[in-house]
Amino acid sequence: MLQTSARLLRLLSLLQVRPDWTGPELAQRLGVTTRTVRADVDRLRDLGYPVDSRPGVTGGYRLGESATMPPMLLEDDEAVALAVGLRAATSAGLNGMDEAAVRALVKLQRLLPHRLRARVEAIGSAAITPGRSNAPGPQASADALVVIASTCRDHEWLRFDYPARTAGSDEARRMADAADPTRSDRLVEPYRLLLLGQRWYLFAWDLRREDWRTFRVDRMRLHSRTARRFPPRELPTDEEITARLRRGIGESTWKYRARVIVHASETYVRSRMPIPVDITALGDERCSFRPGSDDAESLALYLGMLRVDFEVVDAPELSAALGRLAERYARAAGGA
Repeated sequence: MLQTSARLLRLLSLLQVRPDWTGPELAQRLGVTTRTVRADVDRLRDLGYPVDSRPGVTGGYRLGESATMPPMLLEDDEAVALAVGLRAATSAGLNGMDEAAVRALVKLQRLLPHRLRARVEAIGSAAITPGRSNAPGPQASADALVVIASTCRDHEWLRFDYPARTAGSDEARRMADAADPTRSDRLVEPYRLLLLGQRWYLFAWDLRREDWRTFRVDRMRLHSRTARRFPPRELPTDEEITARLRRGIGESTWKYRARVIVHASETYVRSRMPIPVDITALGDERCSFRPGSDDAESLALYLGMLRVDFEVVDAPELSAALGRLAERYARAAGGA
């Protein structure tokens, strides 16, 4: 029975590699008779695999299309290539593909034997993916996304360290964390991973704060898996979750925030935004919004790409960054 099962898997693998096989070809590759091939094909059909056959001298077998995707058999190098490709796709910026890549990577990681997982990690650590993301600052790792997605799927508590939510400079944040280190420790019920503006976010129920919270994945320092399950809560709709994320992006995820008054219409500014933001109209040709960034100079450069006049309100770090850029550009223009 074991030998027959192994032969069926080998037959299925051959049918997935090439679209058409003759009976004698399959018999030779499997080391059996054509009669045994016909019997094995019937067994695959009984298991739900749509194997098509054509009679005659030029006839043969092919794996047909199905309403559901049958299990795939992959050689070692094929599995490694697929896993590495999925890791890269998690930050490729392709609309709708990033989330699908994470889900597929979670499934594949569970199936890979340890020796192949080690190869995937080695290749991933050595690989460079040009153009991986246009977002400045650190990016979420594929490993973290896999772990978080797994806890979402398994309804498992997730524990991680997260920067304390402290306004002001980096030094003020460090002092706040040093004064109360426990502030950054989080225990949550994870529910959804979201990609917005080429950054990954986790939507979760914070057990200590007893409320829904959004966390930026690249800022999460994960602890070991808790292995503690929880009964799922009633979730807000996907639209409500997305709206919460968009409202909260500036409140808890960026180091630098600023109120900017732009001398252009709300419609124009919205068309220049990579992600939806709340914009307040101040007249026909004036509006305001609150952009954010981890780096003040990156934010200054981005505002310059609006290509219209603007004013910065109550943001000394951004004002200083704009001053440095102005001096740099002035020197460059003088040198030219």
